Amino acid sequence: MGAIVQEVTRLVLLRHGETTWNTDTRIQGHTDIPLNTVGVWQAQRLSAALADQPLDAIYSSDLQRAWATAQAVAAPHGVQVRAEPLLRERCFGALEGLTWAEIEAQHPAHAIHWRTRTPEWSPPGGGESLVRLQARVLGVLHRVAAAHMGQHIALVAHGGVLDALYRAAVGLDLQAPRSWLLKNAAINRVLWTPDSLTLVGWGDTSHLDAPEQTLLDEASAA
Repeated sequence: MGAIVQEVTRLVLLRHGETTWNTDTRIQGHTDIPLNTVGVWQAQRLSAALADQPLDAIYSSDLQRAWATAQAVAAPHGVQVRAEPLLRERCFGALEGLTWAEIEAQHPAHAIHWRTRTPEWSPPGGGESLVRLQARVLGVLHRVAAAHMGQHIALVAHGGVLDALYRAAVGLDLQAPRSWLLKNAAINRVLWTPDSLTLVGWGDTSHLDAPEQTLLDEASAA
């Protein structure tokens, strides 16, 4: 008898385009910040890069920076974006809106937990721990991927969400130091089966390689 070939779901994992809070190093979390001019351009470049790759479904965080990115990706495919609130960024509670430097100065005890990635630590003001974030993200991934077995789908989300998925795909614990990139509008790929999550490619930003003047011209015309 021949070997049984297990069906897989192919996923392309996308981080939203740039926002002004990204460039200011402000913590966004659930705060609903729009794309800036560069972010709109990045979303358009991402759309062009994926235009010839059939997508059966596109799911997105309902925060506008991800939603606008997903709408751009969906345009060439004629696919309706499906809102998925469980793909939202980690909630950082009272720390949202602060820069890294401000957190260090105003909340030094919390900053230590942040730097050392204490898994059970929750940011003050109703923030979400890494343990809870991971459970949320893996839960929605398994549900969505199982619903599209054998298909190719896109998830548009945030840096913290993609970090949790990368760790799951390569078997790293929550406190392992980060050595991988989580760039805006990067293309990341994984394969899902009911028993595994496998990394295929990570951090592809070749579609964003363009002379600065081209970037500015295209963004201003958007």
